[in-house]
Amino acid sequence: MEDLVAIAKITKTRGLRGEVVADVLTDFPERFDDLERVYALGGTTEISELTLEKFWFQKDRIILKFAGYDSVEQAETLRDCEICIPETEAVALESDEYFDWQLEDCAVETVEGERIGRVKEIMRTGGTEILVVENDEKEYLIPFAEAICIEVDVENKLIRVDAPEGLLEF
Repeated sequence: MEDLVAIAKITKTRGLRGEVVADVLTDFPERFDDLERVYALGGTTEISELTLEKFWFQKDRIILKFAGYDSVEQAETLRDCEICIPETEAVALESDEYFDWQLEDCAVETVEGERIGRVKEIMRTGGTEILVVENDEKEYLIPFAEAICIEVDVENKLIRVDAPEGLLEF
């Protein structure tokens, strides 16, 4: 099985016909327009392939209806599942853009080669994203700006930073 990328997470059932409500986890919600097959991961199931019959957006969430899930009881088995697609079907980004999952767990080091830690998560503040980098002793908040993160190598899971004075101080 190839690597999977989560695009939605089911939170609850809806109605009596097997529909589910999900949080949208993708920055590209239009991607649902061309989806037929997805994978459910988690909840009370192992990885299972699902056929998407229909969907629609409601406020900030998406309502999903899968083939073969025609009752509340059947839909309930999908609660807490992540709806995923193969990594190879992810939306193509510009060369200087990255998915959160590509940056998470990257090693972070200074331009001098000093290890800082690993990316735990990406924090969104409405402006520049922040890399939350942790090691055994401390957690660092490093702006994911081109002037600071001068090299991003997602294939080798490495980010090199040229940190301004004081950014990495205890």
